[in-house]
Amino acid sequence: MKTILIIDDETEIRELLTIYLKNHGYATLEASNGVDALMIYRREQIDLVIADIMMPAMDGYVLLKKMRQNSQIPFLFLSAKSDDMDKIYGLQLGADDYVGKPFNPLEVVSRVQALFRRIDAFAKQNDDQESIEIGDVTLDLTSCKLYKAGVQKELTSYEFKILSLLMRQAGRVFTKASIYEHVWGEEYIGDENIIMVYISKIREKIEDNPRKPAYLITIRGLGYRFEKH
Repeated sequence: MKTILIIDDETEIRELLTIYLKNHGYATLEASNGVDALMIYRREQIDLVIADIMMPAMDGYVLLKKMRQNSQIPFLFLSAKSDDMDKIYGLQLGADDYVGKPFNPLEVVSRVQALFRRIDAFAKQNDDQESIEIGDVTLDLTSCKLYKAGVQKELTSYEFKILSLLMRQAGRVFTKASIYEHVWGEEYIGDENIIMVYISKIREKIEDNPRKPAYLITIRGLGYRFEKH
């Protein structure tokens, strides 16, 4: 049984999510702030985190940064901060998904199920191939690690998924819509900013000069292609 850590300073929200998640076969643990959540995370076996952003003692952004120092655990933000820039910032830090308040608890359950499905699907894809090496860029599919000229570069879970998709089919052009649908597993709704943010972050890690990319190329009017070297 997978265990989900729910972090929110509102008791009613934690209790509501606990009821729905347990009804769908998940175990849950709760915390009312980031400090307590980090202690639980380090002590228990956690499979996924649902966290509010605005919390006492330690907010969700800081909590995510600390967790991402040594883990790619699936992380879903649940917050009343609904501005696009707040969402983009959370994704840049390494969040896997974002649900705004007020929310339908069944939607949260569906997002959790989708995250676990995508993780399982990528794990199965990686069974047949251990790594991809193109030029001086190596993507280890087993450990989900990226190496540039032998130097390890940290990847968020979505950066890994996008890079894996593009490198597996180097030379093929992927539209923003196809990247979104492959990686997020949802219908593309035209939010180009999310894809552009991730492409920019990946380029910072694999390109000698991100402004003049040699690997991750923009095909104007179409999308992106990972060059064969």
